[in-house]
Amino acid sequence: MRLNRQHVASPGALPSGVVCGPLEEFPERVLQFGEGNFLRSFVDWMIDAMNARGHFRGRVVVVQPIERGTVDALNAQDGLYTCLLRGMQRGQVTERREVITAIRRGIDPYRNWGEFLATAAQPDLRVVVSNTTEAGIAYAEEPFPAGACPRSFPAKVAAWLYERFQRLGGDPQRGLIFLPCELIDKNGATLRTHVLQHAAAWGLPPAFSRWVGDHCQFLNTLVDRIVPGYPHEEAAAIAAQLGYEDRLLTTGEIFHIWVIEGDQRLARELPFTQAGLNVVWTADLAPYRTRKVRILNGAHTMTALPAYLGGLETVRACVEDAHFGAYLRRAVFDEILPLLPGPAGETRAFAEEVIERLANPFIKHNLLSIALNSVAKYRVRVLPSLLEFRQRRGALPPLLTFSLAALLRFYRGTEIREGTLAGERDGTAYQVRDDAEVLAAFAEAWRRHARDADTAALCQSLLGRAPLWGEDLAAMTDLASGVTAHLARILHDGIRPPLSSLL
Repeated sequence: MRLNRQHVASPGALPSGVVCGPLEEFPERVLQFGEGNFLRSFVDWMIDAMNARGHFRGRVVVVQPIERGTVDALNAQDGLYTCLLRGMQRGQVTERREVITAIRRGIDPYRNWGEFLATAAQPDLRVVVSNTTEAGIAYAEEPFPAGACPRSFPAKVAAWLYERFQRLGGDPQRGLIFLPCELIDKNGATLRTHVLQHAAAWGLPPAFSRWVGDHCQFLNTLVDRIVPGYPHEEAAAIAAQLGYEDRLLTTGEIFHIWVIEGDQRLARELPFTQAGLNVVWTADLAPYRTRKVRILNGAHTMTALPAYLGGLETVRACVEDAHFGAYLRRAVFDEILPLLPGPAGETRAFAEEVIERLANPFIKHNLLSIALNSVAKYRVRVLPSLLEFRQRRGALPPLLTFSLAALLRFYRGTEIREGTLAGERDGTAYQVRDDAEVLAAFAEAWRRHARDADTAALCQSLLGRAPLWGEDLAAMTDLASGVTAHLARILHDGIRPPLSSLL
C-alpha cells in the first residue's frame, strides 16, 4: 500500500517499532518554504515531536520554492512520510522509525499563485521556516508580481507579507516569526533586509515596511543534522519491512541541534525544549556558528580532498583509515580546537561527538559530493583556523597547511569540460566542480606551471589570487613556502607518504 492517512489509521497497519505522530486536525500554524529532505527530517520532525507531546498542536503548509519540486508527491501521501534516524550514541548503534504527520498540505505557487496568497489571510499562521539553499536568500530585481509567482525567495516572502498586511489590516498581532535554516551568516537579518528592499523597489506603502520591521521577527539560526535523504540502495528492503510504499522516505542521523538567536519569550511560544529537543535559545549565535563551521564543516573540507586523492570514497572510510583517521583527529584536537571560544570541556565534547557522527555506519557521505565548491568552503571553514593558529602560535599548523596543498593538488587540471575541471587520480578521471571563475584560475595556473620545477611559481600564482581566499596568501612567505614544500612532495610521491611523515 501507499503511505497515507487512511493506511496509518487502520489498526495494525504499522509494524512494531514504527511510531506515528498524532492524526487529529490541528490549525495550520507554520508556513514552510521548501519540501526537501532536510526540512522534513529536521523542522517537521521537531514539530511532530511537539505535537505528540501536546505542546504545539499545529500543522505545516509547505510551499514549493522552485518550479520543479515534490509537493504533488507530498499531497498524494496526505503530507505523511517516514523518517529513519540512525547513528551512533555513546558507541551504540541506534535507530528510530517514525511516520511524521506534521505537514497538512503542499502548495506549488508557480501553478497555484492564488492558493499561496490565500494562506496570508490565515490568522493562525505564526511561524515561517525555510531552506532554499545558501543561494536562496539573495536579492534579485524583479517587478511586483501581478498574478504570477516571482522567481526569488525574498520576493515571494515580500509579496506574501504584503498580502497579509492588506487582508488582516496591518494587525500588529498577526506578525510572523521567521526561522530560516539556510546556511549563511545572519540568515534572518539578511532575509529581512531583502524583503524590505523589495518593498522599497515596488513602492509599497511605508506603513507596510513599518509593520514588517516592528511586528515580524527575523531570527538568525544555525542548524545541524546530517540528512542523507532517500536511501536508494535500501529502499526496497525498507519498504518490505514497513509493509507500505513511501516515496518520500527520508533518513538522517540521531544528532540534532538548532541554535536560535532570540529571547526567552519566543522560547515559551515555541516550546521545542519542553518537548525534549536540542534547541538552544541564545542572545549570541556567533560562538555556536564558529564551533560548528570550524569543527564539523572544517573537518569535512580539510579531509575530503586529500582522502579522495588517497583512494578513499566516503567520510566513514576516512575515520576508519589509519592515516586519514589520525590526520582528522589530530587536526581537530591539536590545531582547531585550542583556538575556539567557549568552555574547553564543552567544545571538546562537541568535537568528540563530531568524530562519532562522521563514523556513522548508516551514512554514505561521498567525498566528491563534499568537494563541491571547495575553494569557497575552505575560505570559510578551514582558512580562519589556519591563519589564527599562525598568528597566535607564531608557526604554521602542519596538518591544516598540508590540507591547503592537497586542495591545490585536487584542483590540478588544464581542461574545462562541460563546466567542470578534469582532474585525475591514479589514472582515473574525476570532475572538479566549482564556480567558473575558480576553475578558470586553476586551469590557467596549472597550464602555465605544468613542470614539477615550477611548483613554487604555481603556489605563488594561486595563493596570490585574493578573490579566491579573501586575501593575498602569497604575501605570507612562510605559508607560501610551507604549502610549496607539501605540494612538491605530493606531486612527487602521492598523498599518503608525505601525510605519513607528518603523522
